[in-house]
Amino acid sequence: MKHRITYFLHDPSEFDISQIEVKSDALSVDSLDAAKEHRITLGLSELPPELRRALSECYELHLRWTRPTPYYHVSPLLSRSSSGMHLFYTPQLGSSQNFFCSAFKQIFGDDLKCINPATTFTNVSILSERFATGASQQYHTMLSSLAELITYLSHKVCKGRDYACIKQMQSLSSAAYLDIDYDTISHALTFTAFWDSAPSSHGWTDKHSQLGPTHQTEVGILNSETPTEPEELKLGGFLTVIGEDDHPSPTLFAFPSRHQPLPQSSELDYRTAFRDPTGLHPVLQLIFPSSQLESPGESCALHTYLTLPSYLFIDKYQLSDPLFLASQNLVALHSIAGETDLEAPDWIIKTWGSAALLELSTSISTSASADEELTVSIPLHLRYLSPSNATLGQIQVPVPWPIVFWACVADEGTKMNVNPFDRVNLGYDGLFGPRTMFYHVPTAPTKILVQHVRVPILNLDDAQYVEIGTVFAIALGSLWVLWKLLRVWTGGYHENVSKKTQ
Repeated sequence: MKHRITYFLHDPSEFDISQIEVKSDALSVDSLDAAKEHRITLGLSELPPELRRALSECYELHLRWTRPTPYYHVSPLLSRSSSGMHLFYTPQLGSSQNFFCSAFKQIFGDDLKCINPATTFTNVSILSERFATGASQQYHTMLSSLAELITYLSHKVCKGRDYACIKQMQSLSSAAYLDIDYDTISHALTFTAFWDSAPSSHGWTDKHSQLGPTHQTEVGILNSETPTEPEELKLGGFLTVIGEDDHPSPTLFAFPSRHQPLPQSSELDYRTAFRDPTGLHPVLQLIFPSSQLESPGESCALHTYLTLPSYLFIDKYQLSDPLFLASQNLVALHSIAGETDLEAPDWIIKTWGSAALLELSTSISTSASADEELTVSIPLHLRYLSPSNATLGQIQVPVPWPIVFWACVADEGTKMNVNPFDRVNLGYDGLFGPRTMFYHVPTAPTKILVQHVRVPILNLDDAQYVEIGTVFAIALGSLWVLWKLLRVWTGGYHENVSKKTQ
């Protein structure tokens, strides 16, 4: 087992080396105002049996969970993903995949929509075989908390008696995001959790101990420095390996990063809304301040990546018309993967939904005022939902905010594979080349990054009136048809009689 704990200082000027205490088998920090990342690497032999069985069916697995409320992004952890749980998965060749969904539900909750990966998951879109480095299947669900996972880990890992372990597991409830990674090459499972701030206003007061002779624990306290190259991020601070170092060792290092912040001079952000009324054809709007839509480079284009639950979908044929795209401030639909059946109701859809990558137009009128906004409209379509009682004909469904970023091509020769804090398999990153840099656009101030949309649904309390009305309409229509047929028949009969009498 390996632990890597990294604190990223919010204000380096307020840090003092005396806040770190190093002993022969432990390290303590006191009142540290910082963000925190904790990475744990486990071997297969250290995992519960049912988890080992599920992983035996995986060639690779990457889970990305992001909480529904906004959090503060720190360098170098700048990547973004929409709220909920994303799963990117490649099964072993010839595996039955029978245990995966059962173990998945046991860990994260029985109400997850997962029958079998072959049925529920969708194939990941590949724009170029040359750049195909991600997993082959994708899944998303609007999981708002990690309560089920915390209960599972407290029971299976902490055995319900190790209170220090249980406390550590319960700290996941305040995490901004959680990553879980596994592949058959390393035969290791990695947990990475990130907190954007300490649970109290006094900062982090933690003690990290050496867990055993075969366990390694490294603690870093770092702050962001000014890089010398535009594609680089630079960190400085102190690193300590517990049990090996008797004092914090100063460090300074830089590395190229695919995920970058916008220039400090930029105040660009975005917010989302649905055009009223939503009805069966809701329109998702992305709203930007026009005065801030300045590209960070010459080779950059503004994109959005949508993760849509099964009850919403994009009509790719509608978004193939250049004139229509231009009227909505869209450039192109570059990728769509998942369920795109135009007629199927939601109750027969077995897959989780769909994901789409769109390029946005940043064309602004030269006469636009400084406070004018650019609105991008993305037309969506609602599937017929399962009828329900006491709904008054409408319900609210959750839709995660899409993420927005500039995609730029890095300089020739730039290598992006040496970042110790890199996050890959985010869904959109595999749709671009290996030298692409992502400048992420932050969201406008908001309390939650999930849009709740009011949509129509059949109220079962009124279903009897619908049934009666339907039967009445069918009966009335049938009588009308019979009446018309009878008139034709009687009219033809009298005509034939009159001809014979003549």
